[in-house]
Amino acid sequence: MGKTKYDALFIYGILYLIFIYTPVLLIVLFSFNSGQYVAFPLKELSFKWYAEMVNNPGLTKALGVSLRIGAFVSVVSTILGVLAAKAVTRYYLPGRAAVTFVIMLPLVIPTIVFAIGLLIILAKIMGLQPSTWSIIAGHILLCVPFSMAVLISRLQGFDKNLEEASLDLGENAWQTFWRVTFPLAMPGIVASFLLCFTTSFDEYLMAAFLSGNETTLPVYIYSQLRFPQKLPGTLALGSCILVVSFVIVTFAEWMRRRGVNPDQNLGI
Repeated sequence: MGKTKYDALFIYGILYLIFIYTPVLLIVLFSFNSGQYVAFPLKELSFKWYAEMVNNPGLTKALGVSLRIGAFVSVVSTILGVLAAKAVTRYYLPGRAAVTFVIMLPLVIPTIVFAIGLLIILAKIMGLQPSTWSIIAGHILLCVPFSMAVLISRLQGFDKNLEEASLDLGENAWQTFWRVTFPLAMPGIVASFLLCFTTSFDEYLMAAFLSGNETTLPVYIYSQLRFPQKLPGTLALGSCILVVSFVIVTFAEWMRRRGVNPDQNLGI
């Protein structure tokens, strides 16, 4: 009975992985097809779409915009996440559960709702035009909950007596944070930065609603899908993003788990 149950779960797991990753693997496969059309049989394997991707000025400009936005959003979101996580894990806050719930709401509310809300506030109420800064504001709104979730699990993972010992030895609150809390929380901070960067870099809806003259990479890719002859180059770019995102998220998760007791709850 036990073996039968194990076999069923194993088969289910295999089918689940095939269902999830087959479309992704097809993107990678067709990015090496020298033919212009996405269809079997493949013409021949080639790197020409990757070469065209590198020499595409519109693509490289959009990539630069996404990298700048992602870096800025990651830094700001991680700083806000550190402050929020420390407040939640180290101090008594009236209504702490309610405050945490409100901060985490962007994780469950559809992104399009926030995008439309921000667009109305910026354009109708404040009279501002969509721009790179409006995209940054939207991405920070989305990334702070991720940062807070990562850092809460990290700050709950080390001995609080170390901070109390530092305060007893004469250090003030800032010196204790910089010399004790910050080094111990560094893996979580790095993980938060990488996850926020990945989230911002891949985000489409906010950028589509709030972008001005500068287009982010996801918006640029979507615009290229209207032209069939540019689809292979888009698949090559998607393959590169897939590999980089996988490496970043894997490294972030490895950093987040460093020094954390595996028996403790890593979530909120």
